[in-house]
Amino acid sequence: FPQKSILYVDGISGEDQPDEFGLHSERFLAGFSAMIWLAEQGYIRYSTPIKQEALDQTVLTDKGFLLLSAFCEFSFGDDDTNDDDLPSSVLSDQKSNINQLRHCLKSGSSIFIEQCVSYLLNKS
Repeated sequence: FPQKSILYVDGISGEDQPDEFGLHSERFLAGFSAMIWLAEQGYIRYSTPIKQEALDQTVLTDKGFLLLSAFCEFSFGDDDTNDDDLPSSVLSDQKSNINQLRHCLKSGSSIFIEQCVSYLLNKS
């Protein structure tokens, strides 16, 4: 942040093999639509789409940055670390929205991911 980069759909939705007509899967198209929606809502900016596969010169906006770096009131998932042993700066970083979202994504739990994303959208 705030370096502009190409944001690829398959980085979000996973690899996609277009069908014999060159059409992408519903999951892939949903990922692309979500990226466009994030831009329309002011969370990211981009210069141009690259087909339906990526967004060129994408950057997080101040709105997106502030949301992701803010303190999260919840802890999504089980965390095995003992909070008493960690410095306050590390605890503060772990409780940021972006790190809670990362934790949910790493867990692979669709329930945690849904709860975290719903929380973030309600906060904005």
